[in-house]
Parts: sequence; C-alpha cells; structure tokens
Amino acid sequence: MVAEKETLSLKTCPDKRPKRTPLLAPQPPPGHQPHPRLSEGFTVKAMMKNSVVRGPPAAGAFKERPTKPTAFRKFYERGDFPIALEHDSKGNKIAWKVEIEKLDYHHYLPLFFDGLCEMTFPYEFFARQGIHDMLEHGGNKILPVIPQLIIPIKNALNLRNRQVICVTLKVLQHLVVSAEMVGEALVPYYRQILPILNIFKNMNVNSGDGIDYSQQKRENIGDLIQETLEAFERYGGEDAFINIKYMVPTYESCLLN
Repeated sequence: MVAEKETLSLKTCPDKRPKRTPLLAPQPPPGHQPHPRLSEGFTVKAMMKNSVVRGPPAAGAFKERPTKPTAFRKFYERGDFPIALEHDSKGNKIAWKVEIEKLDYHHYLPLFFDGLCEMTFPYEFFARQGIHDMLEHGGNKILPVIPQLIIPIKNALNLRNRQVICVTLKVLQHLVVSAEMVGEALVPYYRQILPILNIFKNMNVNSGDGIDYSQQKRENIGDLIQETLEAFERYGGEDAFINIKYMVPTYESCLLN
C-alpha cells in the first residue's frame, strides 16, 4: 500500500520527479584550436564551420608541353634532304648539295619549319640553319608558301619552351623581311601566332643592378616579342597595328607614337 501511494503521488505531483541533467557535448580543453577542414569550392562542406576552401588549381599557361615526333626528323633520317654537315673554323654550317634557288619551296620550306620543334642535335641545327639559308635565297618563292608555314609556327610556339620560342621569334623576324608582301600576307594569321606572344610578352628578367647576358645573346623573351611585334607592324601594312592590338592589348605602336 505504501508503494502504491508513492506512485500516485508522483503522478499527481510531477514537480517531485527527479530532474535529469542534460548531456552536454564534450568541450575541447582551453587553448585548443580545431583543425580546419580542406574542402572543394561550391560544395556543402565549404559552408560548414572550420572549413577552408581550396583555391583553384594552376592554369598552366607557362607550362611546357610535351614534344611530338616531327616530320622533319623522319625525312632527315630517311636521307630526303640535300644537306650535309660541314665543319668550319667559325663553327658548323650546312653544305647544300643542290643550289638553294632551285629547291621546291612548297615541299622543303614547310618541312624545315616543322623542325622548329626539335631540341636535339643535329635536327635542331639543320632545321634552324636551313630555314635562314632558304629565306636568304628564296626571293619570290617565299610568298606563295606562307599559308603552309602557319601550322608549323603555331606548333612550335605552343610548346611554350623558352628556347624554342626564342628561335621561332628570330625566324619570324627574318621571315617578315625576307621578301616583299610577306609581312602583309601574315596579317590574316595573327590569330594563330599572337596568343602565345601575348602570354609571354611581360616575361622579362629583373636582374636589379646585375648584368643580363641574355640581352646580348638575344635570348630575353620579352624583348624578342617586342621586336617581333614592331617588325610585324612596320612590314604588315595599314591593318597590321589594329590586328596586333586586338590580340595583344598592351602593345603600343612604334609608328604612331
């Protein structure tokens, strides 16, 4: 009977029930900082407390691209080029087995330009020296071949290799002055050539008060790009500047100023 009375009294008087203490989450010790959680952007985790959003990955605009086997190397190893290596007191040069003026420029000049991507001896030497020799003696044969040279030039620049870019820029400067109307014939192809120049235009060496020997060797990419763009403007006719400005917005005219 006593037990029944106690149960009845608890039902009628709920205030007499024993109060339960709420369970609290374990608190970190004082001075302890929770570790931030790395999370990708635009996810649910990025909205959580103590989460740090990872930055975007590098775009890789200046990263070198892998080289591919070129048609120039294939033709050279097969012995299709009328050239040989001649050792001179001034250095190596090409001994042509045929007069350069009699060569078929539609066949040979694009192949030599394809060798601009080469970076190993003797392929790179034969390709670059062969281009300069053919441009010196080409005359009127160069202009009709211009459309076939654009893809090899674009492929060489797209490698984004500093050495290849410098050599290609020197070839472009020689190409512009090699014959009449060549500079104007290149204007429609600025959209293929100039985007890489726009990326590397400001890549100059800040050597402080030191000596930058790359200027003497003409290996400073920023200076070479500026020289090339100025040559394009001088020999490209009336529409050259506006087309250069469209692709390289930071370029300032060397003729209008």
